[in-house]
Amino acid sequence: MLKEVCVENFTNVPLMIERGAERIELNNDLANGGTTPSFGVIKKTVEYAHKYNVPVIVMIRPHSGNFVYTADELEIMNSDIQMCSLLKADGIAFGCLTDNKQLDKIAMKKLITTAHAGNLEVVMHMAFDELTASKQKEALEWLSKNKVARVLTHGGSLDRSITDCLENLKKLNKQAEGKIEILPGGGITDKNVNSVIEKVGVTQAHGTKILGKI
Repeated sequence: MLKEVCVENFTNVPLMIERGAERIELNNDLANGGTTPSFGVIKKTVEYAHKYNVPVIVMIRPHSGNFVYTADELEIMNSDIQMCSLLKADGIAFGCLTDNKQLDKIAMKKLITTAHAGNLEVVMHMAFDELTASKQKEALEWLSKNKVARVLTHGGSLDRSITDCLENLKKLNKQAEGKIEILPGGGITDKNVNSVIEKVGVTQAHGTKILGKI
């Protein structure tokens, strides 16, 4: 079982690695869902984590709120992805939607291409949870064909508990099997992580409290 801890900036990275973090998702401003951390934060985190063979996935998100991005914001995201490659991060997490909550395939393709050119793993983050169930099925196929490594998903709206979303997570995992990884997240703690992983049938999970409270 792989435990990915979601952290804000560098402050608690050493503690999380000491507690057994096996992968880090690095963010700024977690109170608003996470945005792109600074150059210095990424550099220090990657240098520190790699001493312990812990991979770092960097959030690429220029603003909080929705997941709809202007052409200028996509340029910013593209540059930030190039920065992550320069700083030897292992991957990046992002998600682009249209105004009517469809997967923005044109924007996604552009950023995926930049990431792969920089030897970065790509993760579709929880923007995925804003898609309807039928659109999620279609999106999984598209994401797998475009070599996205995994999808971070709560399996439903974040105002629902993770236990209420287990059935949908199981369905997503069954569809994804052999094509793309499903990474459950949102409300997963050190107390429920084993149960979630067992019930969904995955081998990894994500959370801010997956290794206990700070």
